[in-house]
Amino acid sequence: MGATSSAWALCVAWAMAAAALDDTPAPAALPQERAWPAQTVTLRWQHSIERVHWEETYALPAPGAQPALTLERARVVGSGAGMEPGAQARWRNGGFEWQPRTPVPWLLLARSPFAAEHTLCVDGRCAALSTWLPTQAPATDGVVRLRPCRPANP
Repeated sequence: MGATSSAWALCVAWAMAAAALDDTPAPAALPQERAWPAQTVTLRWQHSIERVHWEETYALPAPGAQPALTLERARVVGSGAGMEPGAQARWRNGGFEWQPRTPVPWLLLARSPFAAEHTLCVDGRCAALSTWLPTQAPATDGVVRLRPCRPANP
């Protein structure tokens, strides 16, 4: 058992509206979630209006730590409406980069046929967000929640 029993996973849930998602989920994976073993998660997307790329990398909790995703690194190529770089951002390699180290209990992502799909990378394995969703999720629409959880069967 050891470290495996205390490891965290990334739980991915889908609902038609955020109100349908439990706002105090249990530490264990819920039946409607898919759990992916992970240590880091990166989200990439294109701003729907400014058309610039944004990327955020989160660390899952260490064994024994509280359940939170910690925003380790953010990067935006350009700026615009609602896309201001962090106060500590520095221009590097064609974009603003910064390390907020901000813990969040979960992320909610809106899905729309009018915006490009997010890319989700789990420990460096990248695919369209829809690839990681539970099977009942439609191709577009709804809300996706990403959160750290304990795998149901570690």
